[in-house]
Amino acid sequence: MAYSEIRITRTETIPERLARVNEELRDASAQTVLRAAIVREWLDDITYVSSFGAESAVMLALIADVDPDLPIVFLETGMHFPQTLDYKDQLIERLGLSNVRAITPPEDERLALDPKNSLWKTDPDACCALRKVRPLEPALEGFGAWVTGRKRFHGGARLSLPVFEHAAGRFKVNPMANWTQDDVQDYFQYRQLPRHPLVAQGYPSIGCWPCTRPAADPSDIRSGRWAGQDKSECGLHVEKTERPRVF
Repeated sequence: MAYSEIRITRTETIPERLARVNEELRDASAQTVLRAAIVREWLDDITYVSSFGAESAVMLALIADVDPDLPIVFLETGMHFPQTLDYKDQLIERLGLSNVRAITPPEDERLALDPKNSLWKTDPDACCALRKVRPLEPALEGFGAWVTGRKRFHGGARLSLPVFEHAAGRFKVNPMANWTQDDVQDYFQYRQLPRHPLVAQGYPSIGCWPCTRPAADPSDIRSGRWAGQDKSECGLHVEKTERPRVF
């Protein structure tokens, strides 16, 4: 789908802008969505938040094709698998990414709330809030939009995922919302992208090591995340999409 790369300068309310981009780009390719978002809609005002997990290489490769200097936020929780950290370095070099920012939880807060790094055992929601949710907000400061790698086939609340959202004061761009699992695997092969080493060990979705297991159900790629708990998201994407204010 073609689109204009001329930046939009007319005044729009948030609902008008959201409706326009979803109408124009809801069926567009991920490449087209990304280019429109990065080059036209939010030039120098957008970032990508990446876990460098099982599927991350695909979005990172798509971004590198548009702008390898795009700011990329990596939430360094202190609980990642060593393989994830090695994979991050491998992808940065392979794709020529030049602006990856590792964000850690404030050390004073971590020491106060989780001095033994064992909070995940008693309150995984609080652990995610400490290590992911609260550090993300300052990391997003100054950006009007951020890109996510979420896809509808992940299931749960993601089944109705739109390409563009507005929540917590920022736009969210989900270029791969329409992708299937086959699309992801086909792109890995097409671009000859390296795989996260834990994928071969039965981990189709990878987060922090204490709360990630091999998938119990191969058809549910997130079934190894917080297995046995009433939890399916870390908290970064669980807020309800807010009703945008009209300016």
